[in-house]
Amino acid sequence: MPRVRKPAKVKEPIRLRMKELSNGSKSLYLDIYRNGKRSYEYLKMYIIPEVDDNARRQNKATMIAANAIKSKRIIELTNGEAGIKRADDKETMFLLDWMNTYMENQQKRGKKDGHQIKVAIQILKDYAGERVTMEQIDKEFCQGYIDYLLTEYRPMGKPVSRFTAQNYYRVLNGALNAAIRADIIKVNPFTKIGNSDKIRRPESKREYMTIEELRALIAAPMKNEVVKQAYLFSCFCGLRLSDIIGLKWGNVYVDNGHYRLEVVMQKTKEPIYLPLSPEALRWMPERGDKTSEDHVFDLPSTTHINILLKPWAKAAGIDKRFSFHTARHTFATMMLTLGADLYTTSKLLGHTDVKMTQVYAKIINRKKDEAVNLVNGLFD
Repeated sequence: MPRVRKPAKVKEPIRLRMKELSNGSKSLYLDIYRNGKRSYEYLKMYIIPEVDDNARRQNKATMIAANAIKSKRIIELTNGEAGIKRADDKETMFLLDWMNTYMENQQKRGKKDGHQIKVAIQILKDYAGERVTMEQIDKEFCQGYIDYLLTEYRPMGKPVSRFTAQNYYRVLNGALNAAIRADIIKVNPFTKIGNSDKIRRPESKREYMTIEELRALIAAPMKNEVVKQAYLFSCFCGLRLSDIIGLKWGNVYVDNGHYRLEVVMQKTKEPIYLPLSPEALRWMPERGDKTSEDHVFDLPSTTHINILLKPWAKAAGIDKRFSFHTARHTFATMMLTLGADLYTTSKLLGHTDVKMTQVYAKIINRKKDEAVNLVNGLFD
């Protein structure tokens, strides 16, 4: 009697799998393999330890729901390959596809956050796989992303700082806002999360020079006189190093006997019209026969500038964290200390929002508190 051959087992393009979690539960996800490419879709569904009948019933219901999703995905995949599409279907857009589109759009707009977006894309792959659609992005997904950044994301084997986590939270939030403007989604789910649950950027410490330290810097010798001039010029006008490097004599003009600068700031691409005090002018080189296209300061590379700053600060007796940007912080705190109002100081710094300047006001308020407390214990 001839041997009956068993029908060949058809390999499913999508399989339901489990991932062990540290708390004893198992996370359910779909393993999708098609045309030589593998991707994953995490279902945000969990099998819990079966300690009693309730847990067993819950797990049974979870598996039924997960298998239903799996069946739906197989149908969607098969129909898509066959060119079958329901009349009421919208074209499916995956989150990672939109993130790549968002990155390209940011680059076209001249934004320099491409590296952060690339890292965020990889984080999203690790967090939720490659098959998450824009329709699946809800409050639970966004809250889970925040939790993942704060507790599970360990690129170097240890949690990242809250500052770094906030950067990648901000990337996804910005991408979802852009998706609203592109009519891809109607609402950014991050808006449904309370402020206390979002990742707030920690207030960074801004080092600055006191007036006494600034006097010490002026008196201390520096190997490169032009670098010293540029640094002290920044202390008295607040320009960033990038703007001072790009500063040309054509940016300097005289208006009713007062020297002013007209500069498009490198960081914000916003124009700023800055009056120059006599103290700032003191540290500008002589123009001589320079043309409007010549640079005001003939500076070495940024790396060499940073190398020169440390021994100069040491010669002045300054042991705090010291960089070229400290000069900008010094200008801001000095203006507020000497009585300039917050709005005027904000405009002098070229800030687009006065909230960015408020951190300096907090520094001044702390200085006032410290001054008042100096009398403590004097009259006991």
